[in-house]
Amino acid sequence: MRYGCIGQKLVRRWMGLLAMRVVTLFLRHGNEKYADAEREMDAIFACYMPGVERRIVIIDNALPPHVIERREERFLIGGDNTFWEFSGWGRGIEFLGTQIWDYDLVHLATSAFNTLYVKYLHRFTPEMLAAVSRRPVCLGHIDCFNEAVRLLSFQSQHWIRSCFLFLAPAELKALGSLVSIRDGSRFFSGNPEQPFRPDAPVSENCRKYILGWLTGRDIGQGATWHSAFELTDATLPAFERKTLAIMNEHLLAIRLRSLNTMLIDTTWLATCLANGGIGTIPWGLNWREQVAGRDTDSLLISPMVTEAFKRRNEQP
Repeated sequence: MRYGCIGQKLVRRWMGLLAMRVVTLFLRHGNEKYADAEREMDAIFACYMPGVERRIVIIDNALPPHVIERREERFLIGGDNTFWEFSGWGRGIEFLGTQIWDYDLVHLATSAFNTLYVKYLHRFTPEMLAAVSRRPVCLGHIDCFNEAVRLLSFQSQHWIRSCFLFLAPAELKALGSLVSIRDGSRFFSGNPEQPFRPDAPVSENCRKYILGWLTGRDIGQGATWHSAFELTDATLPAFERKTLAIMNEHLLAIRLRSLNTMLIDTTWLATCLANGGIGTIPWGLNWREQVAGRDTDSLLISPMVTEAFKRRNEQP
């Protein structure tokens, strides 16, 4: 019966008889630092995704888990800040329970979504959401390093920015927990001068990228982090927690790819829709071709860099 209802809903969606239904899991830690974030997110939906039916669950990691308040179709619940947004979103998924299946897409967002590069936020459309809701896809902004890195046993270069993304409930539930690394002891030395353990399962270039980014350096992409700090004994705990978040973000993309969930770049998909419509979209296009095919802020990433990195790490 459940699958029959879903099938009927998809048929009606294709016929244009139902609006897209999206549930937003909006993660914040209090509302002081990004006080206007919720209003800005609502404005993006109203302006660029009109007609999309939304339910909003605000997960506040500064509140205890038992807090639950309702305002019409908007809930405020206490979160779980153990692993920042990744454990907080887990609290939101737990709160939704089986109701998650009532939605075409789950929208994961954080209060910091409207910082750094934001042009892609204006490219979402109802047509785009409808297209990805029927496919094993994670839709958002693809970021990448200038060369591949090693994290645990994986070699990877790109990920989906976790502050504003969409995926179907089935893809989200297949992941289980969104927390990939819970124990930082195998990564961190406890020494701010050399914060990573010599035997940590992370490549040297990945360490440099993370350290440079968090301490305010340009890591070769013409941008710096908005909340950079000097690494000292006092800031070392913050460095370790943020580093775990960075690694969990990258591993989220790796795990999605392992489940055959495609990472789709919003700007590239908007470019395809503008040029030829849904029927012309090459859904299996690799990430390099996607970021190169953006109609704005395109990037040319050479696979030769990745191959060179691979050869270097295969040497005895």
